[in-house]
Amino acid sequence: MTRLEFIRRLEAGLKGLPREDVDDILSDYAEHFEAGMAEGRSEAEIAAALGDPARLARELRFEFGQRNWKEARSPSSAWAAIIAFVGLASLDILLLLPIIVTVLGVLIALFVAVIAVFIAGGFVLLAGPFTGFPGGWAVALLAGLGILSGSVAAAAILILVSIWVINALMWFGRLHFRVLEPAIHPDK
Repeated sequence: MTRLEFIRRLEAGLKGLPREDVDDILSDYAEHFEAGMAEGRSEAEIAAALGDPARLARELRFEFGQRNWKEARSPSSAWAAIIAFVGLASLDILLLLPIIVTVLGVLIALFVAVIAVFIAGGFVLLAGPFTGFPGGWAVALLAGLGILSGSVAAAAILILVSIWVINALMWFGRLHFRVLEPAIHPDK
């Protein structure tokens, strides 16, 4: 594989990352080629030593997703980290995908349920005193407040569980990378 082909494949694998990060990565790998050629190695030897550019791109995307997750714990960074993890763990995808889809599906369903309970609590709080709620208007107000606060507490717990799930995926990704790194870079 030539230098140009290696860089093009790496750039294609990094598509979607911020342009300045992609440029930094590509310049680093271009320097690897320059240093290797200064030592008298051919482009094909250098490319073989660097490894598969698609695999390198998946690893770099995972590192980028992990860094974003650590810097800003937001739904978009969590989603990016999960996508990067799935890309890195593509060898294990047949085993991991059903587990990840199931866990994410359950979390999303629980979030929808919490939102529905919150809306129901608001309805009880606002409409209960005027609809002949059993126990009177005071019970309706207290029940509505209780349902609202219970749904907010459940949402907080679900957010903590979601963060734990994302952190567990990042831990597994780092472990997966450490196990595969000797095979990718046998000279280290």
